[in-house]
Amino acid sequence: MSAVAKQAAKKVDFGKLINGLGLTGSTAASLTAFKKRHDEAKKQYIELSSQSTDIDFEHYRSVLKNSKVVDEIERAVKNFKPVTIDVSKNLKNIEIFEQKAIENAKLTEKSVLEEIQVLQNTLKEIESARPFDQLTVDDVAAASDLDEKVTYMVKRAKWEVPGYREKFGDLSVM
Repeated sequence: MSAVAKQAAKKVDFGKLINGLGLTGSTAASLTAFKKRHDEAKKQYIELSSQSTDIDFEHYRSVLKNSKVVDEIERAVKNFKPVTIDVSKNLKNIEIFEQKAIENAKLTEKSVLEEIQVLQNTLKEIESARPFDQLTVDDVAAASDLDEKVTYMVKRAKWEVPGYREKFGDLSVM
């Protein structure tokens, strides 16, 4: 990891990032899972890098009877060259993940903005509406969907208005 990447990784505070951007849902869960994987990898890296990598072949020659095996292993260790790994596939996967995360964030932003707009319109309607006790029979009769609702209820033999008894109680004498 380059020095710049290390500095950037140290400066990112995932808690502040999630709260500061107001992330929720799958975006926040994905970011939290990424942070967890990053912390585990960092912990494992620190643990492994602190271990010694020196091998005392003389000790094994003195302990084992077959020193040819130790010689072969020593030659294999000395001739070992690390393999370079092509990480382009991983980078492509990360880019795809990033694109999906951005798409999800945009969809979330769009749905939140739509919901805010609906709630603002509802609030305006509530604020501009007349109080219930000031409504007249003509106002109720002028409601555009009143006839449709009454016709629907009569056809289905529904003679009670939903929620009426809960709000006003049962006024029947019998």
